[in-house]
Amino acid sequence: MKTYTYTEKKDTRSGFGAGLAELGRTNPNVVALCADLIGSLKMEKFIEENPERFFQIGIAEANMMGIAAGLTIGGKIPFTGTFANFSTGRVYDQIRQSIAYSDKNVKICASHAGLTLGEDGATHQILEDIGLMKMLPGMTVINTCDYNQTKAATIAIAAHHGPVYLRFGRPVVPIFTPEDQKFEIGKAVMLTEGTDVTIVATGHLVWEALEASKVLFEKGITAEVINIHTIKPLDEEAILKSVAKTGCIVTAEEHNYLGGLGESVARVLALNNPTPQEFVATNDTFGESGTPAQLMDKYGLNSAAIVEKALNVIKRK
Repeated sequence: MKTYTYTEKKDTRSGFGAGLAELGRTNPNVVALCADLIGSLKMEKFIEENPERFFQIGIAEANMMGIAAGLTIGGKIPFTGTFANFSTGRVYDQIRQSIAYSDKNVKICASHAGLTLGEDGATHQILEDIGLMKMLPGMTVINTCDYNQTKAATIAIAAHHGPVYLRFGRPVVPIFTPEDQKFEIGKAVMLTEGTDVTIVATGHLVWEALEASKVLFEKGITAEVINIHTIKPLDEEAILKSVAKTGCIVTAEEHNYLGGLGESVARVLALNNPTPQEFVATNDTFGESGTPAQLMDKYGLNSAAIVEKALNVIKRK
């Protein structure tokens, strides 16, 4: 069994900041906008090196989306930055009308997604943003798992024409993907191969899936772990190829089970190869205030929950 280790933990939002800074040096058309959260989005380096290509909009997120859409008309590639809650729910009409419907080349970059926002509580912990964004025609939806992958994704989406929603987070998490990785939009990454159960995970749950695979291996169960960083377009081929081998699947995400990765996978299975599936996700609920670790444990978004669901779904084969 292939195992993964890490030597460092870092927040994925810092990966975004590093990727944006690199784009500032290599792509003169990239511009950045922020809604009064420069430090939280780690945009300082880009601003320091490219002050004329940065726009501080203030606490006016809807206005920021409209300005970003307008900047694309002149050939600019705008990256907007604020919390996931303010990047989606607060400004959904502006995104739908001015960006998605108009097919504007805007990169909506959202930090502090999910429960791991932590102590700020339920009003800020958006758990429905993936569903909101994936329903918009033409919108690409990406949810990265560590610092290196977030940096690579940030750089990659600048070369992709069309609106993108890039989701990342606040807490420090293990860095376990390669520093020099090639990020391919819509292409899942096979992390471990197995024959007993498929585990497809996204974002912070990818590392938890790898930890779960170790526990399962000790029980004599081999899990095939797949990193789904792109939720739309979804790598249907990778999913179907894996379940044809394993016969069952667990989906894991820091999101409501309604509208998230799990539902996208369920649709693929229903249309092509109906397969037993279990969900690791929040169960139609809002979050609450607490540390990220406390919340992930309470709401069952950890390796122990993935192990439990894997054992359940294997019984259903």
